Amino acid sequence: MTNNPFPSGTVLGYPRIGRRRELKRALEAFWAGRTTVEELEATARDLRLATARRLVELGLDAGSGAVPGSFSFYDQVLDVVALLGAVPSRFGRDAGDHARGSRLTLEEYFTLARGSGEDSPLEMTKWFDTNYHYLVPEIGPGTPVRFSDDRVVQEFAEARDAGIVTRPVLVGPVTFLLLSKAADGAAPDFSPLDRLPEVVAAYGELLARLAAAGAPWVQLDEPALVTDGHVPFGEVADAVRSAYGTLTAPAVGSGRPAVLVAAPYGGLQGERGDALALLAGTGVEGVALDLVRGALPAAPLPDLASKLVVAGVIDGHNVWRADLAERLSLLERVSELGAGAVAVGTSTSLLHVPHDVDDETRLDPALAGGLAFADQKVREVAVLARGLAGGRAAVADDLAASVAAVAARRAAAGVAVPAVRERLAALTGADLDRAPYAERAAVQRERLGLPVLPTTTIGSFPQTAEIRAARAAHARGELSDADYAAAMRAEVAHVVALQEELGLDVLVHGEPERNDMVQYFAERLDGFVATQHGWVQSYGSRCVRPPVLWGDVSRPAPMTVEWSEYAASLTAKPVKGMLTGPVTILAWSFVRDDQPLADTAAQVALALRDEVADLEQAGIGVVQVDEPALRELLPLREADRPAYLDWSVRSFRLATAGAATATQVHTHLCYSEFGDVIGAIDGLDADVTSIEAARSRMEVVPELAKAGYDRGVGPGVYDIHSPRVPSVDEVAELVALAAGAIDPRLVWVNPDCGLKTRRYEETTPALRHLVEATRRVREQLAG
Repeated sequence: MTNNPFPSGTVLGYPRIGRRRELKRALEAFWAGRTTVEELEATARDLRLATARRLVELGLDAGSGAVPGSFSFYDQVLDVVALLGAVPSRFGRDAGDHARGSRLTLEEYFTLARGSGEDSPLEMTKWFDTNYHYLVPEIGPGTPVRFSDDRVVQEFAEARDAGIVTRPVLVGPVTFLLLSKAADGAAPDFSPLDRLPEVVAAYGELLARLAAAGAPWVQLDEPALVTDGHVPFGEVADAVRSAYGTLTAPAVGSGRPAVLVAAPYGGLQGERGDALALLAGTGVEGVALDLVRGALPAAPLPDLASKLVVAGVIDGHNVWRADLAERLSLLERVSELGAGAVAVGTSTSLLHVPHDVDDETRLDPALAGGLAFADQKVREVAVLARGLAGGRAAVADDLAASVAAVAARRAAAGVAVPAVRERLAALTGADLDRAPYAERAAVQRERLGLPVLPTTTIGSFPQTAEIRAARAAHARGELSDADYAAAMRAEVAHVVALQEELGLDVLVHGEPERNDMVQYFAERLDGFVATQHGWVQSYGSRCVRPPVLWGDVSRPAPMTVEWSEYAASLTAKPVKGMLTGPVTILAWSFVRDDQPLADTAAQVALALRDEVADLEQAGIGVVQVDEPALRELLPLREADRPAYLDWSVRSFRLATAGAATATQVHTHLCYSEFGDVIGAIDGLDADVTSIEAARSRMEVVPELAKAGYDRGVGPGVYDIHSPRVPSVDEVAELVALAAGAIDPRLVWVNPDCGLKTRRYEETTPALRHLVEATRRVREQLAG
């Protein structure tokens, strides 16, 4: 074991946006030019110190590295890009800056994240199987890679000077390169892993500087080791041995912190290879295991005898209170692995859960008693650490209280509803099938009368300050139901008129009445509850409030019909009904853990099926059921994927297969590596699928063509996650790429995603350019 003692309990990370989203507001004020970089830095410093002090108050040790230093201004992967100075050449950074290894300014850092002027941002995609988005590094043979940023050291010193010894947390070098994409222009045989020696050298310099500052431990996150990715396990294993052999070599070891490698989101032992044995055979001092999703090895590992094992027995990915008696039993089994020491931890960073259940003053106390947000999970870690050290008697009252709370939650009224379960049991295979696509397409063409390359949007339009103010006033009781409905109808009328003026072909109502694409439905379905302050970070300053799905799900009344019906009354053009699909509702909620996800998804699907029927009854001929999270929930291990894809596709078809032949069913998929799920996309049997594709410049379209995909597809032609307004030429180039790769009669033209987070000053010209670009390409095709 290392000479640096490790605390008995820790967490792998903590929410960083602020208890009241302080960082979100500071970022957006800075981006808008209302505050200075100094003011942003001051807010961030206050937030970091407040977090460290709170974690000590909750029971983590202040002096040994128990408190994680996991802050980021935007994204943890982007932070490594900054650490390495690995800025793609397309951003035009001064060559002298690269040569000197000078630190990125915050303005440069945010340009990589959000784009600026003609600089389009780095691609963004989902972080493993979570709803968090990370920025994808672009690494080529000539990309600058050297130690360039000591911000991690400064943040450690900042906390040290305040009396708290933190544990800096970074994405590990192997995962960083496995998540990177080859930069444009790189040779076909180039892999970002080819740059591992330079990346490791930069990490080595960082470790030396942290040691000089007094850091006893550093945490390097390697979640890529719990996945079955595209790189063969043998190559990954070689990279791990090389990276950690270098970082822990004796010549370096006298001047570095102890290294804890964390492997969240799953188990290290897979069919392709044993990454736990691999890590145990390196010189790292500690390994953090996810024991919520992963399992203990069948037998002790001798190489662990000199190492610390941080046992992640508290779920960092969901909000349910743990059965601490059962978790302590698991910890006692961990002690039998033969590790040099065992500490209690969370399975993942607490980035994925809200701050504090105690903030939720409107929740039913019976439900609140079964929940654990970040603060409660830290306390659970502290209780288990005391129990592991002092025996069950030392924490007997805490164990009994947790067991009772879990039992009460699972026995509560509404958790099991006989009528819902009987309806589910009565389903047959016929409930999942529509008429053949060719038959549907002919009927829909005649009904809708759309041109080649029809234009549309994904659904939402900007949520203006006026909309948010009206919603807040309505929630406070200061605006009557009638006045709120009138305000939202006025916005719908404005959105429809704008789309008519722009010349879009299939319109939407803009969703002004919706606070969030999942929360809106959760508030109208039995079995869900929404929170007041349960914010979690999705990316950058973007936060969401996942609802809590606690019981059997059903639909008491129609949820969207009045808004779609009103919008349709204002135009002769088709208007889409807009629903969120069952998989996405599950993915972006905190879901009950007492039954299979497949059963819960089917319950949600039946509620949506009823909504589709009511939209049809109201005369809506196009219905979009969004599944942006379909790829997100794909299991990280290959062996688990077929079962998931089976039930996820079945739930979508259960929601949509009741639609008439003449009803055109759309779906939308978000940032993902779609090659992994093209078969499932086909299995959804949607008439039109829109896909985010702008940042990757239509990479998915050739994959669809190669797979023989023969339904309508709308690859996004501009990135709505950036404030940039793309030019007509830029959009036309992407439309032409799509129309050249697959049959133009199948291509739709749309933005990458909904426009909720954008301003009208950006949205209106961008959509105008989209329509003009489409007109140009139509003319080219006609010629």
